[in-house]
Amino acid sequence: MEPVRNLATLLPFAASIAFSLLAWGAVFLNYVWPRTRELPLHAAVRPILHLHLFRFIGLAFTVPGVVGPSLAAGFSAPAAYGDLVAMALAWVALLMGSGRYSRVAIWAFNLWGFADLLFAFYQGVIGVGIEPGSLGAAWFIPTVGVPLLLWSHVLVFAILLRTSRSASFLARAA
Repeated sequence: MEPVRNLATLLPFAASIAFSLLAWGAVFLNYVWPRTRELPLHAAVRPILHLHLFRFIGLAFTVPGVVGPSLAAGFSAPAAYGDLVAMALAWVALLMGSGRYSRVAIWAFNLWGFADLLFAFYQGVIGVGIEPGSLGAAWFIPTVGVPLLLWSHVLVFAILLRTSRSASFLARAA
């Protein structure tokens, strides 16, 4: 049986996510991308990796009192622990510096981190189907933090593709 959705919380929640995606998109497209697009790979992604060191904040989804008692564990546990894995992968990529396998570490971080955020959205909307009000004080994670992180992953994908040999080959071939 599908959960009943409360439009009094669903509409402001969805609007907050949409407005946040637009706002962070404007920031990234007007300020971040112009300053990073010409930098070498590691100089460009280092600040973004540092941003993702704060993904431990996802643990808030598992704290009673921060979130409502009706928040489904099928949403909260994967969201929280997926964020911890993304944070650990960001640490690995940072600690590798510009070493031999650092590009692989950056790809692993970015693929996992982006997929984790998309899976959390899927679980929240379709899979488990959470009631936005059950997020409690953690409401700001998906409405402000997640759009920021999504845009940062898009930027890292753009940087990785811009700096890859295959992208250079494809650009010359076109």
